[in-house]
Amino acid sequence: MKIALTGSHKVGKTTLAEKLQESLHDYIFVPERYEELEEKGMLFAETPKLEDFILQLDHALEASSIDEPDVVFDRCPLDLLAYIYVIGGPEASKNFYMKVREAMTDIDLFILVPIEIPDLIGCPENESPELRKKVNDLLEEWISDFEVETITVKGTVAEREEQVIRRILEIN
Repeated sequence: MKIALTGSHKVGKTTLAEKLQESLHDYIFVPERYEELEEKGMLFAETPKLEDFILQLDHALEASSIDEPDVVFDRCPLDLLAYIYVIGGPEASKNFYMKVREAMTDIDLFILVPIEIPDLIGCPENESPELRKKVNDLLEEWISDFEVETITVKGTVAEREEQVIRRILEIN
């Protein structure tokens, strides 16, 4: 099963992915493109720029074609499309929409990790809380357009993990 965690920054996607990695031993885990690109020496601006998200999206689209049956993606192309839309507007994102849509046809399960109320994680001012909120809202709006099985997780990391594992077992 191909699983993609989706959500804005500072919502706990990576923490959940790490927890799932402990439970889903047969799955391959694909880290967020940002981290991989940084490890390769790519320097990103302190305040994210449109070009940064376009570069990450290109790499995420490439990674989404992995030919493995059981994969968990820490972030998916849909997230990056939402960042491009919020930062650059509809015009900036329209060239990528069909590529993202095509890549998402291989996903069997979206795990939407939203900003919770109350916000359990929080987002400091230097981490762009307004951008975080706009991307969160856009993802919640867009996710149903992709006709992929979706689960929205909430609560502690353990509760989120349990929700995901339960859903995987229901699907399989």
